[in-house]
Amino acid sequence: MTMCTRMAMRLMGRKDEASCAEVAAHLQAYLDGRTGSEQVRRIEKHLEYCRRCGLEARTYQEIKSALARRGGPVDPDAVRRLTAFGEALGAGDEGHPHGSPGREGTPL
Repeated sequence: MTMCTRMAMRLMGRKDEASCAEVAAHLQAYLDGRTGSEQVRRIEKHLEYCRRCGLEARTYQEIKSALARRGGPVDPDAVRRLTAFGEALGAGDEGHPHGSPGREGTPL
């Protein structure tokens, strides 16, 4: 049994952790502080062990920080490009519970 399969089987029954799909759906709200405490706990627990989701969260945080330092209005076209980039990050990882094979379980 591969590491990916073992990890997927281990997580299927766990209700206290968010899945990669759940993290992807709620990541922006989480980073903006717009999620409830239970959702925060589930996402943070997932981000502890999922390298792919952790890297995505870190990337979004760096983008937010850069935009905050810049100040002033943000070009709507730039926002659309960044949104498309963020969506493309996860597009090729379907079928793997934690991103690319061989990376799951790798701590940040």
